[in-house]
Amino acid sequence: MEFQKTPGWLDWYSGPSKPKFKLPAGAVDAHCHVFGPGAEFPYAPERKYTPCDASKQQLFALRDHLGFSRNIVVGASCHGSDNRATVDALLHSNGKARGVATVKRSVTDEELQAMHEAGVRGVRFNFVKRLVDFTPKDELMEIAGRIAKLGWHVVIYFEAVDLPELWDFFTGLPTVVVVDHMGTPDVKLPVEGPQFQLFLKFMREHSNVWCKVTCPERLSVTGAPALNGEQNAYQDVVPFAKAIVDEFPDRVLWGTDWPHPNLKKHMPDDGLLVDFIPHIATTPELQKKLLVNNPMRLYWPEENV
Repeated sequence: MEFQKTPGWLDWYSGPSKPKFKLPAGAVDAHCHVFGPGAEFPYAPERKYTPCDASKQQLFALRDHLGFSRNIVVGASCHGSDNRATVDALLHSNGKARGVATVKRSVTDEELQAMHEAGVRGVRFNFVKRLVDFTPKDELMEIAGRIAKLGWHVVIYFEAVDLPELWDFFTGLPTVVVVDHMGTPDVKLPVEGPQFQLFLKFMREHSNVWCKVTCPERLSVTGAPALNGEQNAYQDVVPFAKAIVDEFPDRVLWGTDWPHPNLKKHMPDDGLLVDFIPHIATTPELQKKLLVNNPMRLYWPEENV
């Protein structure tokens, strides 16, 4: 089956540089995806976009090139609740990957157990309206209750302007809650402003909330210079990410977001994204927590890092 990718979609950057920043031993890329390939793992009929193919082999080659040891593969909305591409990547990772799935209420306990054995450790709830259709909150809460019994967590993807209306639902979830991409703040607004301060309050008041300080290329207004190798790329995102890492060092994660879905203006060099890390986690201790200790504690707790 052939799929025609969404017009304007940029393919991922095929020649990433070698990062200047040396990752700590055991570093985990805690947010990345596989797309298809569509001929093997067809995209969902209800999808809002059709991506470029991005295979597990290409993901693992990037992992090794950048210097990561492991991956967290997050199921993407283009696959809907079909987790075969994600599970296949986990099964072929030689134990170096764990995953986050998307499921519906109809998922059986046997299916959840099979995913657990493959390495899935969370489910993702996507509230970004341009990417997914609305799922009733009672259905999502039911799913959260079921996966809590497996020790899984819930990953939430939303836009900052929607946090007030989603607050009660998020705070009622019975699991660890991991926020994708810092809740997508508007970095044109001040760090001290009400939008971002509400997000910090959300984390302060709920110790089960974790945050991925990811996607400067998606959030930045001035991100394009990264392709020219400038070390100051994405500086408008730094104050937001650094504030979260400094205040919540034991509840933060970082990932590449490869292959960078739905970017149409600027496709980042993943090597330069890695070089962004020391700007937001400024000491070796913070870097090890962000890249090793925290993801290992969440996804490989049996290894007791």
